[in-house]
Amino acid sequence: MPAVSRRHPGLVIGKYLALAFYLTFALFPLYWLLKIAVTPDALIFSEGTRLVPSAISFDNFVTVIFQTDFLAYFKNSLIVSLGTAFFTTLIAAGAGYAFSRFVFKGKRIIIAIMLITQMFPLLMIIAPVYKIVADFGLLNSLTSLIIVYTAFNIPFATFLMQSFFDGIPKDLEEAAMIDGCTRFQALRQVIFPLTLPGLGATLGFVFTAAWSELLFALMLISKNDTMTFPVGLLTFVSKFSVDWGQMMAAGVLALIPSCLFFIFIQRYLVQGLTSGAVKG
Repeated sequence: MPAVSRRHPGLVIGKYLALAFYLTFALFPLYWLLKIAVTPDALIFSEGTRLVPSAISFDNFVTVIFQTDFLAYFKNSLIVSLGTAFFTTLIAAGAGYAFSRFVFKGKRIIIAIMLITQMFPLLMIIAPVYKIVADFGLLNSLTSLIIVYTAFNIPFATFLMQSFFDGIPKDLEEAAMIDGCTRFQALRQVIFPLTLPGLGATLGFVFTAAWSELLFALMLISKNDTMTFPVGLLTFVSKFSVDWGQMMAAGVLALIPSCLFFIFIQRYLVQGLTSGAVKG
């Protein structure tokens, strides 16, 4: 009898209906964000829950770009997110390689401590973090955000990189060292090219976490010229009103860097999230 059998039409239809439902559920908030951003202010409340605005205007985008400090917030977030992603990935790659390849005293204790740090809610440690940053004179600086974000992202990023290094056979390094390479040369010439997917996954995770973080940025930054965009969005909220149109327009513009970043690394991101979970 033939091994290939046709799928039941109902299963195929059900699969696509489930996919369509999921995409609608996931993308509808983004659509609503864009819908309010392009709706004239006079129609935002009068049209209520209307799915398609009766008129479209880009005045909110023009106002946000040219009449607010959004571009400064945008630049600050970009500096903090890229700096955090770079330093976190660099440190996590070295730590992940050490945990994966070496056996040393206290290894399990260090791993346990790193896991424990992920158990505490951020609200419990915001006060001591603020005190430490203030004592070093780093309040209202982008440097403080990069240091704090890097510190809190290192544990997860390290475990992510370790899982990926675990999936790369040790025989590759041993063969390179037998051929005359030092460990560093084997790491740079053999292992590093294979870790690009893992590095891409780590960069993507850390960049997203730093780009959208609000709590520490709100507590450590109070000056307008060093605000990141999540804090800057709060400037559209006044005591008696909320400028929904401009806030939504700023939110749409804030999606652009993360989308471009993921388009750039998406090939490495997918490979890194899957390959690191399988040992070779």
